[in-house]
Amino acid sequence: MSELFEKCIEIVLKNEGGYQNNPNDSGNWVGGYKTGKLVGTKYGIAAKFFPDEDIKNLTLERAKELYYENYWLKMNLDGIKSHEAALQIFDFGVNAGTRRSIKKAQQIALVKVDGYVGKQTIDAINEYKGDFVKDFKHLRRVYYEYIADKNNNGVFLRGWLNRVDHTHF
Repeated sequence: MSELFEKCIEIVLKNEGGYQNNPNDSGNWVGGYKTGKLVGTKYGIAAKFFPDEDIKNLTLERAKELYYENYWLKMNLDGIKSHEAALQIFDFGVNAGTRRSIKKAQQIALVKVDGYVGKQTIDAINEYKGDFVKDFKHLRRVYYEYIADKNNNGVFLRGWLNRVDHTHF
């Protein structure tokens, strides 16, 4: 695991917290929201996306492995020079989906929006002339407000917005 990942994962884990099984959080369900089995989330590893993991007994080391394999490597973040930018993209990917996070980054960096990080995306983020982190955080807030309104789940909005504000080194 890269040094940058090790720095970023500590912040993400603080944002995610420990075990919870809120029945109103769709990520806590396996087999369908409120129709399947309520299993929970631990360290942000959601039963919905990792149905074969023993969520309640998940170790911190296993959670880090899952984040590295399924988020960090998938998002190809080691080439991003700004640690703050990499952290923002990673944290949003964990919370809202990897492709969504990459697409938002590409939208800001003014490159082809396809949800995959290659050399063009990395170069554009690294050479961005404005304040990439500020602009990315703004798009995160807009997205969370949209989701809270669209899905009528404003109960989570304050937490999401606090997450944006507290995601930094």
